[in-house]
Amino acid sequence: MSKKKYSFLVLCISCFVFFYACSNSPTINPAQDSPTSGSISITVDESFKPVIEQQIKIYEADFPGTKINALYKSEADCFRDLYYDSATRMVIVTRGLSKKEAKFFQDTIAYSPPSDPIAWDAISIVVNKNSTDTLFTLQKLQQLLIGKGNKNQSIIFDGLNATSTVRFVTDSILKGQPFDTAVVKAAKNSREVLNLISQNQNAIGLVGISWIGNPEEKEQIEMLKKVKIAYVQCAICDSTPYVKPTQASILTKRYPLVRGLYYILKENYSGLGSGFASFLKYERGQLVFRRAYLGPRMDFEIRNVLIKEKL
Repeated sequence: MSKKKYSFLVLCISCFVFFYACSNSPTINPAQDSPTSGSISITVDESFKPVIEQQIKIYEADFPGTKINALYKSEADCFRDLYYDSATRMVIVTRGLSKKEAKFFQDTIAYSPPSDPIAWDAISIVVNKNSTDTLFTLQKLQQLLIGKGNKNQSIIFDGLNATSTVRFVTDSILKGQPFDTAVVKAAKNSREVLNLISQNQNAIGLVGISWIGNPEEKEQIEMLKKVKIAYVQCAICDSTPYVKPTQASILTKRYPLVRGLYYILKENYSGLGSGFASFLKYERGQLVFRRAYLGPRMDFEIRNVLIKEKL
């Protein structure tokens, strides 16, 4: 055999051995994270920034090898990131996916991102500390929003884009009627809403309770010296016709402006997103929601019992 043919034969055998070894090697998981390590990006409805910052802080302290990079945006921007930003692993918003949205993901990425409720939130009505207008009905709020109330009052929302608060008010209070843009104003975010209310006696603000309902949070205690949380009429109460958005009134739905808080997870393996979602749903995360005075997600067990009465 010539030297040239021999070299060619050796090369062929080497290539065969290489490709055979590759084809029989174990599949390597391309994921760079796990529930206890790695880094991910999430997008969060700005209404929940105070409480989600606390959740992330505690999770990262429990698992020092993790980093959760959170961006706080309007709800519409959160969904935009879920759809079009491949780096966004999770969004935290006030609703789950619709059937149409679930089908879109099934068709495009071959699975539908799971979602679950993790807490109950309330939209609080906030007024200046010197305001005497502290009792609201849903009808009164509707009249103000469409410009048929006090024209000297302005209503300030928590964002310049389509926020979850705007969506909730549009769906649940206005029921299709348009805002009066001469009355309704938009601030950059929830903190700016509170600052504007503290400076204007004729302004009414709408913000998530996470921003103003925690009597143990120093910044919120200071803000409550400048603003007040208004009462809203309770349609199902016997003894208390007007209620504030407290933890008890949120959980019992006695406060009428209650909404859910959900995660939607764009992750089809057990990664850091899955770990954080489980943390939010179960005991540790639920205690954080409780300490933030939101309504924690509660599971009730129903049992059949026999009650004996003496007549």
